[in-house]
Amino acid sequence: MIYLIMGVSGSGKTTIGKALSQELGYAFYDADYFHPPENIAKMRQGIALNDSDRLPWLLAIKSIINKHQNTQKNAVITCSALKQSYRNLLQENTINMIFIYLKGTYDTILQRLQHRSEHFMKENMLVSQFEALEEPDNAIIMDINLSVEKIVQQIINQTYVTIESNMKH
Repeated sequence: MIYLIMGVSGSGKTTIGKALSQELGYAFYDADYFHPPENIAKMRQGIALNDSDRLPWLLAIKSIINKHQNTQKNAVITCSALKQSYRNLLQENTINMIFIYLKGTYDTILQRLQHRSEHFMKENMLVSQFEALEEPDNAIIMDINLSVEKIVQQIINQTYVTIESNMKH
């Protein structure tokens, strides 16, 4: 099983991803660590990434997904995956992958970003993330205002419902 935790910067992907991976005993990968240095440099300058900037990053994440699929190992991976085309690439030739969309309002997420100091993502880039966001129709949607524990438990509960539903079809 591959859980891909998605959403805009500041939605809680790393926090939820780490908590979910600990709860399930799965490997954890934070997509932020797969950005090439030039992407991080752009973001530190407040410059939004474009599709061509994101492609090598997405391919690096896809490589991790493929590795886990090929070895039949479980993982929790965080990735903004803002556009459907990105999610299509990540999910291509992949089975047992569930998208978890951490959904929140611009104001709530902006407040969170204002309290982060060590991250390369700048507050002013949140607008571009919301503009690029194509909300998924094939994901478990979680309200980011819930506690970490409640979100993790709901993800686990809804995963079993999704798996059972898919097995019946």
